[in-house]
Amino acid sequence: MPMDMELESVLRPTQYPMAPYPPKVITLANGKHMVVRQAEREDVPEILKSVHPCLFIERDYYDIVSARLYGELLAWYRYRVKSEYCLMGQVDGYLVGVVNGRLENEKVGMSYHTLAIDRGLRIGSHLFAAKMEYHMDYLGQEEVLIVAESPIGFRRWMVEYPLEKTTIPHELGGGDSYRLTREIYLAAKHRLVVGERPVPADLWETATKDILFADDDTIRERIAGLKGR
Repeated sequence: MPMDMELESVLRPTQYPMAPYPPKVITLANGKHMVVRQAEREDVPEILKSVHPCLFIERDYYDIVSARLYGELLAWYRYRVKSEYCLMGQVDGYLVGVVNGRLENEKVGMSYHTLAIDRGLRIGSHLFAAKMEYHMDYLGQEEVLIVAESPIGFRRWMVEYPLEKTTIPHELGGGDSYRLTREIYLAAKHRLVVGERPVPADLWETATKDILFADDDTIRERIAGLKGR
C-alpha cells in the first residue's frame, strides 16, 4: 500500500453503520410537493452550489449557518468527520433546503445545521423534523444534542418542541446544548413530523435526475423575503 493511502486510513475517522433514511414527500403551504431524501457523498459538490450564495447573506445569520454547513459537508465529502449524514429537500428538482448532523455514538446524535434556501413555507421546520425522525425512528437513538445560531432557530427548535436545556457543551460551541429525548420526540411527532411514503414515481424521477440550483440573485431574493411571502 502506498504511504499516502496508509496515512489516509489513519486520518479517516471511524464510521458507525447507519440505516438509510426512507424518502418521503411533503405538501407545502403553496401546494408544491417537496421530496425529502438522503444525500449521497457524491452529491456534495452539487449541493454546495446552492449553499455558496448564502454565505454572503447577513440576514437571520444565514452567513454563519451557511459557512459552517459548507465546511461540514466538505468535511464529509473528504472523509474528515465521523458518521455524518445530509438530508435535502427538493421542489421540481430544485434544492430548497438542507439539514445535516452526525452520530456522536450509537445512542447520542449531534445536530449540525438547518438551511432553508426558500423561505416562508416552513421548509426549515419540515427538514429539521425529518432530521429528528431519522435519528429517532431509523437510527434508533435515545437523544439528540442541539444548539441554535439565530432567534428563528431558537423559536423553531427549542420552543416549538420544546427541548430540554442542559449544561452539556455542544460541538459547535456557543451556548450549551438543548436535548431532544425520545420522550419529547414522541410527544411532538404528531404535530411536527409530516409527509407521505412512498414518493410517487414521477416526483422521485424528477428529484433524482438532477439537483438543480437557482442563480445567486434568485437565492438572495428568496431568503430576503422580497417576494412578499
